[in-house]
Amino acid sequence: MSQALHPMLNIAIKAARAAGAIINRASLDLDLLKVNAKAPNDFVTEVDHMAEAAIIDTLLGAYPGHGILAEESGRARGAKDSEYVWIIDPLDGTTNFIHGFPVYSVSIALAVKGQLQQAVVYDPSRNDLFYASKGRGAFLNDKRLRVSRRIRMNECLIGTGFPFRKGDNFKRYMQMLELVMQATAGVRRPGSAALDLCYCAAGYTDGFFETGLSPWDIAAGALMVTEAGGLIGNFTGEADFLYQREVVAGNPKVYGHLVQMLAPYTHVIAKTDDVATPHAAPAMTPEDALIATTEPAPTPAPAPRVTRIRKAEAAPAKTTRR
Repeated sequence: MSQALHPMLNIAIKAARAAGAIINRASLDLDLLKVNAKAPNDFVTEVDHMAEAAIIDTLLGAYPGHGILAEESGRARGAKDSEYVWIIDPLDGTTNFIHGFPVYSVSIALAVKGQLQQAVVYDPSRNDLFYASKGRGAFLNDKRLRVSRRIRMNECLIGTGFPFRKGDNFKRYMQMLELVMQATAGVRRPGSAALDLCYCAAGYTDGFFETGLSPWDIAAGALMVTEAGGLIGNFTGEADFLYQREVVAGNPKVYGHLVQMLAPYTHVIAKTDDVATPHAAPAMTPEDALIATTEPAPTPAPAPRVTRIRKAEAAPAKTTRR
């Protein structure tokens, strides 16, 4: 690499490449894989565990006082009270991987005092390395990334992810998908949220939205988007998206359009007779939210008073830059 990288980013890249080597070796003979189901349609393999162990060993070998938040092992390793927390998905796109569909990635992010500072997303099948440091830009290999400049929604390509868990609100998603499909040039669903966000940062797609995601799915990709000049938030345009199980991203103009389209479908809005009904969401700590990611999102209690509104009357969502 031609530029000098932050030392912690260098260690993350080393860890991502170590995990990628494990994944690539396993991809040569998928018939030997041992696959388990964490939940219906939610799979984990021995490769996930091996790749995660390699990442954590590398990170803690360099920074033993740091904390760990990993998809398969949670917070079992690392310091529990560190201001430095590595957020890890060792194999984002496991379902693709076990089918031999070559769209999956290793995702590693570092949060310092809750703020994303370093990020790596590695695509081992293509040897593509996306990386970013806060305030220093996002890159694919040695090429600087910038979000797209398209502003007309009917010219835009939007990435997404389909709901797949038991208990997911498929009906709500189909309403969102129909709305976005009719307004844009097309919608794509590759199957790895980390790569989806990197593709948005690179300008391959103009925007992205998905529900049901966990912090390890989106932490690294989120920093890629903002460092490439884009915006990311929840469906109502708030910057508090990491633990909200919903995310929308894009170049600033497309992000604003998507927020206006998707705000009526946020998790804090109940649906009654196909009419959006706003009410307050219950308070949830980040740790509570992490526990909730392993279970279907609960149906919110009905508000004491139901106020019917039409989408056209909804207040415009704000587009807060992270």
